[in-house]
Amino acid sequence: MTTGCTCTTAKNRTGRNYGHTVTPIEHKPMIVNCTAYVDGHKLDNLTLEEIPAIRQRPDAFVWLGLFEPDEAMMTQVQHLFGLHELATEDAHHAHQRPKVEVYGDCWFLVLRTAQAKESQIDFGETHLFVGPRYLLSVRHGASLPYAPVRTRCESSPNLLCKGPGFVLYAILDFVVDQYFPILSGIEDAVEDLEERFFKGDFDQADIARLYELKRDLVSLRRAAAPLVEVCNYLLTDVFNHYISDDIRPYFRDVYDHILRITETIDSIRETLALALQISLSLGAARQNDATKRLAGWGALLAAPTMIFSIYGMNFKGFFPELEWQYGYPIVMGSVVVGCLLLYIKLKKSGWL
Repeated sequence: MTTGCTCTTAKNRTGRNYGHTVTPIEHKPMIVNCTAYVDGHKLDNLTLEEIPAIRQRPDAFVWLGLFEPDEAMMTQVQHLFGLHELATEDAHHAHQRPKVEVYGDCWFLVLRTAQAKESQIDFGETHLFVGPRYLLSVRHGASLPYAPVRTRCESSPNLLCKGPGFVLYAILDFVVDQYFPILSGIEDAVEDLEERFFKGDFDQADIARLYELKRDLVSLRRAAAPLVEVCNYLLTDVFNHYISDDIRPYFRDVYDHILRITETIDSIRETLALALQISLSLGAARQNDATKRLAGWGALLAAPTMIFSIYGMNFKGFFPELEWQYGYPIVMGSVVVGCLLLYIKLKKSGWL
């Protein structure tokens, strides 16, 4: 089964941080950790050459963690664990869609990681190989280290003794949990923009921020939504071999979390669409109000313009009031009174 997700980086230009800001990932060695576990307890850190001997023990398994390995490292690991060449190629080059594939007794999973860094969202990838008495994790791009995951697993030996299936759950849960603070930051940004809109204190830059937030949500959904199918697939009978009945409820919990994340994303997108529609409506209302005011002032000026244009015609002898001593003040008074009455009428009608 393969589910779709493009590799993009979405920036937040609203001036707000999405969740907790983290420091940029510095250059790290390709082998982050290589540890053996026996009956749920950490045995020792290993070298690659020691892995085959440990894997011969039925009560042990190995967790090897890599960060952006080169081709030579991936080739060595491929021969070490007997990985399929297509899965190895995907894990090396990255830029894959979230998916889960089965190659014989090996599962290959691709997860998209999201990380808040300064005022943007960066995306990375984690590739997981789960097989007989081993779990291999390969990280690319923006991703928090999995040291907290190791600590969590090692603190639960009664579950860790079930094998690499529990480690798979812990990594999946860790990746999914990184979406929550990012979504919380986006929700705060949307609420701030909504307040500005309803107060009438918004400009073109705020509308641009709405579009940028919408793009961020699209990128998040592309990364998170396929995980629903991945989790659902892991709960099928196909994966009973490494996911025992004891840890199956934990995978259902992750499934519930990712459902909540996708529902939250959809809810925020609907709110953004409504806010965008409201902002455009308010902008149109502003333009209509300005047009009405211009039309009102035009009507106000039309009355004196008409009177002055009549008396501006050069027909001597046809305007007897021009020779009358009260003609000028009466005409001017009529203009003033007419304009005043028209102004009051337009003001009450909301045109001025």
